[in-house]
Amino acid sequence: MDGMVSAVQVRKRLAEVIDRAAFGKERVILARRGKAVAAIVSLEDLELLDALEDKMDLENARAALIKAEKEGTVSWEEFKRELSP
Repeated sequence: MDGMVSAVQVRKRLAEVIDRAAFGKERVILARRGKAVAAIVSLEDLELLDALEDKMDLENARAALIKAEKEGTVSWEEFKRELSP
């Protein structure tokens, strides 16, 4: 198996695929009908992805606060009025 494995191969070799990701630090791409559809990664990789997402969320929240301070905000009541037909 070279990085990408079919769903059929995964069913037959699940323990091996898990070991490759967990201990070999490989990112195993799962394919269905020749198309990549998912991946099995180590817990370390997942934790890194989660940390990166958290950092991006924090940066986006800070940017939104700065924008709100510069441009002002709209009250909930005003927002609802704008959405009403």
